[in-house]
Amino acid sequence: MISRTKQKKVKKPIKTRRSNGTVIAVRRAPGGPNRAILAFGPLRFPAAIGRGGISTRKREGDGATPLAIMPLAGGLVRDRLPIPPQSPLGLRRIRPDDGWCDAPSDPNYNRAVRLPFSASHERLRRDDGIYDIVIILDWNMRRRIKGRGSAVFFHLARPGFEPTAGCVAIAPSAMRVLLPHLKRGMRLAVLG
Repeated sequence: MISRTKQKKVKKPIKTRRSNGTVIAVRRAPGGPNRAILAFGPLRFPAAIGRGGISTRKREGDGATPLAIMPLAGGLVRDRLPIPPQSPLGLRRIRPDDGWCDAPSDPNYNRAVRLPFSASHERLRRDDGIYDIVIILDWNMRRRIKGRGSAVFFHLARPGFEPTAGCVAIAPSAMRVLLPHLKRGMRLAVLG
């Protein structure tokens, strides 16, 4: 008698080659748990990741960058930039009353909100410049799970590539190189 065994489906590896052009890959870099290399086709840029490193179990407030493949959901740009960047992704101007809810118990958790807003939130119009260009990543957005993490963005790095609160950040010059290539359907893959 021949026994039947179940075969596991093998997932295909993520293509990050130049020919694909739909995945931006982020991998840990030597030099500390908060340093990474961002790769898009032949381009490579240093990046900062969360102060909690990379995690498969992202939680609200843990400072970790999720180990995940996240679609690019949209982009925002600050009006103080002398020449507004262009991108096929579409960039909306950040308004003074733009915020992002990070209160797990609020119905607007991990959603854009208008300020003033009573629940815990993050102001998107920041004085430190890290959100002068910000790409919204689809982490915990479609099927929101309370406490699974919010406001996971791809934005500008602080000087010295200081760790983020869980986002991926690159230098302004690198972001300007990438912006013309960013479009809906692309994904940012944090691979560890």
